[in-house]
Amino acid sequence: MCVLNCVLFATLGACKAQEPGPDLVFVSNEGTNAVAIIDGRSGRVEGQLQTGHRPRGLASSPDGRILYVAASEANRIEAWDRRQRRLLRSYVAGTDPERFALARDGKSLFVANEDASQVSRLDLTSGAILWQAAVGPEPEGIAVSPDGKLVVATAEASSTVHFLDAASGDAIGTAIVGSRPRDVLFVPSANEIWVSSEQRGTIAVFDAATLKAKATIDLVPAFPDLDDVQAVEMEVTRDGKRAFVAMGRSDHVAEIDPRTHRVVRSFPTGFRTWGIDLAPDETRLYAASGLSGELTIIDLATNEVAETVELGGKPWTAEAVAR
Repeated sequence: MCVLNCVLFATLGACKAQEPGPDLVFVSNEGTNAVAIIDGRSGRVEGQLQTGHRPRGLASSPDGRILYVAASEANRIEAWDRRQRRLLRSYVAGTDPERFALARDGKSLFVANEDASQVSRLDLTSGAILWQAAVGPEPEGIAVSPDGKLVVATAEASSTVHFLDAASGDAIGTAIVGSRPRDVLFVPSANEIWVSSEQRGTIAVFDAATLKAKATIDLVPAFPDLDDVQAVEMEVTRDGKRAFVAMGRSDHVAEIDPRTHRVVRSFPTGFRTWGIDLAPDETRLYAASGLSGELTIIDLATNEVAETVELGGKPWTAEAVAR
């Protein structure tokens, strides 16, 4: 009886260990032309979506049903049914789409067209491009304000950030930021806009109401023992108490207190960490590392690395959705 019970308990324990976690993580991989599908809690690889050439930016629809993928060298945005794992539609959205931001109503995308030095607004129902706006060379980072009225785009080669009217595409203003700006993050709790600088390792902070620069968060002095301190993709928790920034070739993710702009800690990751995302319940952070082909899963309760998932290729960014 004891042997039987032990076997039964061991079997139940193994089954429990294999139970799926509450979220899935989609990881774009520009080296394999695919998006990996990973269980967010265990790190188990569950499959992949075979996309157009060089997938980069990712976003999910407000209801979580559709995953949008920027297949940059295929010059299209792909819409995937993420549960059925099938391609629903491909959109022509201007040349070389790298990153994009989903409109708050989920009906259109704002696309950074890197080689055309422009931002395009794509209607997801008709497939029409509603407007195209000229910005600085090599636009990449792009975000839309919580009220849906403002689009902010970075231009890497000119080290500028561009403020656009979301409805018309008209230019509202331009500002100089740190060299090679990579990402834009709205921090609603502080009414701020953050713009990361890859080469300088800084984050320019703007007042979201006036669009005036108000502060600079410098990561370099916070990490004197790290080489090549950079600032790339950023995320913030819904309560505005924790913010995170991928640190590129310094192979870490930094945590920043948005209220004080002070660096709190860092987490080790794989080589060249470009993209990050928070789990829907914000208990984990996912970091994609292109030069080591890894996804690092960070437990935000313990502030420790929970899992390292070997993916190969060149993982670029992550998008986590509730299962």
